Amino acid sequence: MTSAPIPVLSTIDARVRLLSLNAVLFDLDGVLTPTADVHMSAWARLFSPYLASRGIDEPYTDADYFAFIDGKPRYDGVRSFLASRSITLPEGTPEDAPELETVCGLGNRKNSAFTETLQSEGVAPYPGSLRFLDAVADAGLLVAVVSSSRNAEPVLRAAGIRDRFDVVVDGLVAAEKGLAGKPSPATYAYGAELLGLTPQQCVVVEDAHSGVQAGRDGKFGLVLGVNRGAGASELLGSGADIVVDDLDELLPLSSSSTPTPGQPS
Repeated sequence: MTSAPIPVLSTIDARVRLLSLNAVLFDLDGVLTPTADVHMSAWARLFSPYLASRGIDEPYTDADYFAFIDGKPRYDGVRSFLASRSITLPEGTPEDAPELETVCGLGNRKNSAFTETLQSEGVAPYPGSLRFLDAVADAGLLVAVVSSSRNAEPVLRAAGIRDRFDVVVDGLVAAEKGLAGKPSPATYAYGAELLGLTPQQCVVVEDAHSGVQAGRDGKFGLVLGVNRGAGASELLGSGADIVVDDLDELLPLSSSSTPTPGQPS
């Protein structure tokens, strides 16, 4: 029987490593805000009836979301899931109407469902993530958001935290700059560059396999995994140095209050 991956760092060592670095690059959906739940619902509203309309017996499930969609740019997620069901569609263009049966059309159909839910229900930051963000700022580290979503700006505004970040690299920025999406480290590397730093000077905080892989492959100074459903062992296997269920598990961050080895963390 294969044993589960072991975290590279203890909680204490993760705090020490984090405080030795210069910036924290946060994914958005599932890390700062629970919009991953809204995304999951929107994807299910897209693919469940779509598969039924094509007479495909294998239904869409949450496991499909984590395996093929989570953390990826929208159209990459569509393409990846369709490939899992051996479906090939024309690519189309980002301007495609949601009714069109193209990769971009389906992606835009999903986005319409997401936007409707966001506008009607709103979104609030995870309390633990907000406490962690406050602690990071108090410790003097720079912060940025690096998200695959093209909805990052409205989500940050809806959550009331847009003013906390001078740097936001989202799906729109990635398209404009020609940056490959996660699991490529390109968007995270660009976020570090905008802060005037190298990847080795930055922390990546991610809840998705693709984002953790980006942090690992980009050789970032620390990769923090947040388990919102992807699985701690799986995130560790993708390259996280440590995985928590909530970011406030890493508090307090101040070096004076960090326990010494052998003390409770």
